Amino acid sequence: MEMDSNETQPKVVVSSPARRISLRQMTLSDVDHYMVWATDAKVAQFCSWEPCTSREEAITYITDSVLTHPWLRAICLEDDRPIGYILIMAVDDIRKEIGYVLARKYWGKGFATEAVRLVTAEIFKEMPEIERLEALVDVDNMGSQRVLEKVGFTREGVMRNLIIMKGSVRDMVMFSFLPSDPLK
Repeated sequence: MEMDSNETQPKVVVSSPARRISLRQMTLSDVDHYMVWATDAKVAQFCSWEPCTSREEAITYITDSVLTHPWLRAICLEDDRPIGYILIMAVDDIRKEIGYVLARKYWGKGFATEAVRLVTAEIFKEMPEIERLEALVDVDNMGSQRVLEKVGFTREGVMRNLIIMKGSVRDMVMFSFLPSDPLK
C-alpha cells in the first residue's frame, strides 16, 4: 500500500500540558493500531458501530469515514502511537457534538479526560461560531460521563428513548459546554 507524505509524517495538532498525549490527523498507516480498539466488543458497546472484523474492513472505514471526516484526530501517546480518536460533529451552525473512543487498555488512566480537555480548550478558538459543545452519552456509560464532568461539562439531563442503538431504544444523558464555562 502506497502512502503519501501526509501519512509518513503525521502533523501534531496539539499536545497535553503533561505531554502524555497529542492529537493529530489519523492516516492509513494507523490501521494496525486502530484495529486494537475497533475489534474490541467492550469498546464498541456504547458506539454506533459494530466491532471491526478484518484489516480490510478497517482500511475501508479509515479511507471512507476517518480520512474524509471534517474534524477527527487520533489520540496518541508520546511515541505517536494512536490509542483512540476524538471527533467533532456538526449539529447545526452554532452547535457541535464531541465524541471519543479509547482502547480499553487505557481506560481509567485519564487519557480520555486529557483529550476532551484539549479539544474543549481549543475548539472554540478554531471554530468561533460555536456557541455550544454537546455530548450525548448512554445512561449506562458511567466512564464517559465522568470524563465530561471532570472537564467541566454540565450534565443537563436524561433524554428518554432518544436513539436506537444496536436494535435497542436507549436513554442518553445530554452534556454541554459553553465558551463562557470554566474548564476544569
